[in-house]
Amino acid sequence: MATAQGMSGIDVRAVTNELCDKLPLWIDKVYQFETRTLGIRLNGEDHAKYQMLIEAGRRVHLVKNFPPPPKNPPQFAMLLRKYISGGKVLAIRQHGLERILVFDIGKGTLTYRLIIELFDEGNVILTDESYRIIKPLRHHRFKDRDVVPDAVYTMSSTDPTGSFENLAATLAGDDRDLVRALAIAGMLGGTYAEYVCRTAGVDKAMPASKADPGPVFAAIRSLFDRVQHTGQPVISVTSCEPVVLDEGSENTSNDKNRFSGFSEALEAFYPMTKAEKVRITSKPKLSEEERIHKYQETAIKKFDDKIKKTEEIVAAIYEHYPVVSQIISSLDAASKHLSWQEIEHRLRGNSSADVKRIVAFYPDEAAVELDIGKKVKIFVHESIEQNAGRYYDVIKKFKRKKEGALAAMKTIKPKKKIIRHDIIPMKKLWYHRFRWFVTSDGIVVLGGRDASQNEELVKKYMAGGDLFVHADVHGASVVIVKGKTGRMDEVAQFAASYSGAWRSGHFSADVYSAQPNQVSKTPQAGEFVVRGSFIVRGERTYYRNIPLAVGIGLVLEPQAAVIGGPPVVIRSRTKVFAELKPGQYEPNDVAKKVLRLLRQNITPDEEKLLKGVLNTEAVAAFVPPGGSDILGIP
Repeated sequence: MATAQGMSGIDVRAVTNELCDKLPLWIDKVYQFETRTLGIRLNGEDHAKYQMLIEAGRRVHLVKNFPPPPKNPPQFAMLLRKYISGGKVLAIRQHGLERILVFDIGKGTLTYRLIIELFDEGNVILTDESYRIIKPLRHHRFKDRDVVPDAVYTMSSTDPTGSFENLAATLAGDDRDLVRALAIAGMLGGTYAEYVCRTAGVDKAMPASKADPGPVFAAIRSLFDRVQHTGQPVISVTSCEPVVLDEGSENTSNDKNRFSGFSEALEAFYPMTKAEKVRITSKPKLSEEERIHKYQETAIKKFDDKIKKTEEIVAAIYEHYPVVSQIISSLDAASKHLSWQEIEHRLRGNSSADVKRIVAFYPDEAAVELDIGKKVKIFVHESIEQNAGRYYDVIKKFKRKKEGALAAMKTIKPKKKIIRHDIIPMKKLWYHRFRWFVTSDGIVVLGGRDASQNEELVKKYMAGGDLFVHADVHGASVVIVKGKTGRMDEVAQFAASYSGAWRSGHFSADVYSAQPNQVSKTPQAGEFVVRGSFIVRGERTYYRNIPLAVGIGLVLEPQAAVIGGPPVVIRSRTKVFAELKPGQYEPNDVAKKVLRLLRQNITPDEEKLLKGVLNTEAVAAFVPPGGSDILGIP
């Protein structure tokens, strides 16, 4: 049974069987929480997730949650990640009835063995397929074996309870009574050895060499079968058992002490590790204001303590005025014809009460430290009043600091803006890879970013009810209006702004529209249509002298995104907004400047939540080709 000191061989067998039932398993990640405590995340079939806690020398079992791992993983955890993370657990087995658990892990063409020792001080050892040690958690050199890198890991070759022959040989060669032989040589432990003797119907006090191994072996196999197949874990104040040995006992009669799995019982039974205690008892994080206020309170307390101690020193100086005055006078006179080394040497042999008050010398400062109920540093070339004045200066300094801290505490700081937890990034739609905006009356408008997208929009996405729009200049986006809109002024400005007119530095351009059946890629004889260009036949509707301008802004509701398009549309829909006109700055520089402006107008908490939404790439998607000037954020 498992006790506070650790698990027994029977307990290891129960955990081994529990883990084997979950195979196949894959190693996900390895953690190290303390010197002897590790954790391994395991993935199973059908997206199952398991967490195995290992406390070398004590326990190994599954847990519901790990304690928080350290910020910087220890070296051993990093080594295990390198070798076995991503590997498949090929087998899990116990070595005989010893407190040793072995994981065979396949990774690529190699096989590794992770050996967990739960006896004595315990260990976790990584070896290759031939048991040559790659790295142990703890290096050891024993009389009969070494647990160090490159050494071969060895285990005992006999299993006393592994077969009838092994048990018979073990009992025949043991001079103890039967119950002790089973407990020690058979590695059953006292409780299970007693149980086996009762089940076999044999006298536990009889000599082991005289016992019939037949019924004893049958009782042992029956115990193993119960542990592996019909376990009913139960815990008491002092132990945790994988099976109920005495059904009528006080500990087992309480349903609250029973568990469905042995790992669950072990997790409830064992005290928390230090790392787990830290997780539960750790204090909640303070806000910045609370942290500053607490620091100021601590500083004021330190100032008060320093002032009080210094005032007590001044009081001691004047309380021992004659003594201090005599020492100053004597040492000042002596220093005129003796070195400080000579003065110290002579005074060390003087047994007078006043001299004994001198506890330290500071030759480089011409000072001594006196014990006058308080340790006081006295400069011998200065009067008592001058020495006291030094301490008064210290008191004044700390009083000024205290006043400053008190004033800072009274300063009313503006409350932090409410942290937004409801920011949801806009879901990517099929048309977001094009230039796009939505008109004031809710119609989607698309524009090609290059010749390839121009071709794609016309050939794949332009339908009969749409409208074809194009700036009347060379090198412009094909613009498709996906439906009927009454805001053609917005559409025209969108088409004009994302055209060669912006690149050329113009501030206005003409735009025309046509029906889809007027647009063709078929040239007349002698004509050639380049990629991304089209032939428009028939009458067109023109929109003259359309001003060039683009707005880029940040919308937060109902979903968060950077959007761009005609300024009148973007201004009405965004929390923060910048307007661009043709100008001198390159597109990349403009994107960075706009991003900076947008960030300046949101809270730090909002900026954290918008990390995946508000970035240079998202802003650059709406910056027109060519130079731009930024009008700022209205």
